[in-house]
Amino acid sequence: MSLIPRGLGLTRYEADEYYKMALDFYKKGQFDDAVDHITYAIEALPSRAEFYATRGFFYLEDGLPEKAKPDFEAALKRFNYELLAHYGLGMIAYKAKQWDEALAHFQKAYFANQQRPETLYYLALTHHHKRENDKALTYMEQAQAIFEEENDRRRTAARQWVSEFKKRIDDETKSE
Repeated sequence: MSLIPRGLGLTRYEADEYYKMALDFYKKGQFDDAVDHITYAIEALPSRAEFYATRGFFYLEDGLPEKAKPDFEAALKRFNYELLAHYGLGMIAYKAKQWDEALAHFQKAYFANQQRPETLYYLALTHHHKRENDKALTYMEQAQAIFEEENDRRRTAARQWVSEFKKRIDDETKSE
């Protein structure tokens, strides 16, 4: 007779397997299957903030921010430092042109991981919309460096923004 109770850890294993399958479906662009499988993971292990944030991200990528937002909020109730949830809520606020709310979420995502170029990129753009081009430049240069290092196609857009921010800062300095 085994001393380990039968099924110990099985729920977590199942949840992780569903999570992996959900990511595979997402990579293939099969959003409905991705959502179904991440939902199975949530049902198996409802305490994992990451699962809610991931489902919210799938909804956001599928153009359904109204479904994404409750999942991001559910993730933050479970773990207030969930990077993907803050990033997702930042994106929803950014698209709604709610700059202060977007900035607050992007900053929290940044504090969770300061090396995520997507977060740096949108921190920069949000500061730009708030007419804080000096801060925008700092974050965009960081994003650009990571995009360059990773040979990411977004490096071109980041380069263009860096040039634009430098030009605007120079123009602001001349007009003072």
